[in-house]
Amino acid sequence: MEIIATTNAQFNAYPLLILGICIAIIVVLITVVRVHAFLALIIAAFSAGILAQKFPTLPPGFQEHGKLWQAIELTTLEFGNTAGKIAIVIALASVIGVCLMESGAADKIVRWFLKIFGEKRTGTAIAASSYFLSIPIFFDTFFMLLLPISRALSFRVGKDYLLYVLAICCGASVTHSLCAPHPGPLAMAEALKLDLGITIVAGILLGIIPTMSSWFVAKWMNRRIKIPIRETTGASIEDIKAIINKPESELPSLFMSILPVILPILLISTASFADAINRRPEEFPLIVSICGGQDSFKTIYNLIEFIGNRNMALLIGAIISIFVLARIRSLNVDGISKKIAPSLETAGMVILMTSAGGAFGLMLKNAGVGDAVKDLVAGHEINLILLSWLVASVIRIAQGSATVAMLTTAAMVYPIISGGTPLPFHPIYIFAAIGFGAMIFSWMNDSGFWVICKLSGFTEKEMLKTWSIIVTVNSVAGLIECLILAKLLPFK
Repeated sequence: MEIIATTNAQFNAYPLLILGICIAIIVVLITVVRVHAFLALIIAAFSAGILAQKFPTLPPGFQEHGKLWQAIELTTLEFGNTAGKIAIVIALASVIGVCLMESGAADKIVRWFLKIFGEKRTGTAIAASSYFLSIPIFFDTFFMLLLPISRALSFRVGKDYLLYVLAICCGASVTHSLCAPHPGPLAMAEALKLDLGITIVAGILLGIIPTMSSWFVAKWMNRRIKIPIRETTGASIEDIKAIINKPESELPSLFMSILPVILPILLISTASFADAINRRPEEFPLIVSICGGQDSFKTIYNLIEFIGNRNMALLIGAIISIFVLARIRSLNVDGISKKIAPSLETAGMVILMTSAGGAFGLMLKNAGVGDAVKDLVAGHEINLILLSWLVASVIRIAQGSATVAMLTTAAMVYPIISGGTPLPFHPIYIFAAIGFGAMIFSWMNDSGFWVICKLSGFTEKEMLKTWSIIVTVNSVAGLIECLILAKLLPFK
C-alpha cells in the first residue's frame, strides 16, 4: 500500500519544546541582541543539553558526573568532533582560495570561461559543470574550491556576484544528498538495502530537474537582490581589481591556474570510487581484474586512499597554489606567509562557526528531537514518499545535518517498506524522497550555512533570503518529481 497508518501511544513532545526554545534563543540573540553567531550557537547548544531530560548514550567517564556537567562537556565534545572533521579542510581550502585570487589564477580561469561561453552563458556553464564535478566531493570542500572563480568572475563582469555564488550551490547541494560516495546517500543505500550502482544513476538523473528549478530561481533572485562583493579571505578588493586589469602575459597558464582546483577534485573522486570498489569488489570484477586481482587492487587502493584523502588532496592543491603565487609574484617564504595569514585568520572564524553549528545540531539529537519527530508522524495516514520526505525535512531543519537526517529517516522507514505489502513503486523513490527532504531550508544550525556565509561575505539575513530558499526549491521540486514519477514510472 502507498498510504500507511501507524500508531504510537507514547509521544513525548518535550524535545520539540527544547527545539522551539533553542531556535528562539538563536534568533533573538543574533537578530535582536546582535550577539555574534558563534556565541549564540554555543549558548543554544548548551541550552539544549541542559534542558534535555536524558542523554541516550554517554562517553566513558561521563556517568559519574551530574547532568549539568554532562550537558556542558558533551557540547564541547560534539564541538571538537565537528572541528576535527572540517578544520584542516577549511584552512587548506582558504589558502588555495587566496592564492588563486592573489596570483591571478582565478581570473585566468574566468577569462577562459568568458571566452568559451560568453558572459550571458557563463553562470549556466558553472552551474551545469558544478552539478557533475560535485558528485564525489563534500559540499563544503567543493564550494571553497570554486568560490574564488565566482568572485573573480563577478569582479570582471562588474555584477552578478549572487548568481555566480549560487551557480556553485544549486547542483552541489543536490548531489550531496542524492549521490554516493557522499556519506548520506551511501549510508541510505545500505540502510534501505538498495544496489549502490542504481542509487548513483538514479540520484544523478533525479537531481537534474530540481537543480534546473533552483537555477531558474537563482537567476530570478539575482535580478531582485543585489549583494556586493565584500572583503573576506585576505585578497583585498583593490588587489583583486589590480589583478583583473593585468595583461594576459602576466597571469599563470590555464593549466597551472586550474590545477590547484581540479587535482584535489580528481584525487578525492578517485579515492571515493576506489573505496566503493573496495567495499564491494564482487560488483566490479572487471576493474579488480585489470588491477591484477584482489590483492594487487588492495595495494593500489591503499595508495589511492592516502593521496585521495581530502586533507592530503587539499594539501597538495595548497602547495601547488602557493608555488604558482610565489612564481607569479616573485615572493619568498616570508612574503607568502604574509599573503596567506589573513585567509587562515578568516578560516579560524569559519571553523569556530561551523563547529558551533555542528555542536548545536548534535546536542538537539542528544536531546531526543529526532526521536520526537518520528513519534509525531506516527499515527497518521500518509503517502510513503511524502512521509519519508516530511520526516527527513523536519529532522534536517531541527538539527542541521543533512547526513543525520538521511540516516535517521532511512532507519525509520526501512521496517515499514520491507514488511508486508509490496510497494506500488520502486524503493528508489523512497531513497530520493529522503535525500530531497534532507536538503530543505538550511539555516543557522547547518555547518554549510556558515561556510557559505563567512567565505562569500553574505550576511545571515542575505543567506536566509537566498541560499536557504535555493535548497528549499531543490527539496520541494524533488518531492513533486518523485510523486509524479512514482505514478508514471513505478519500475516495480
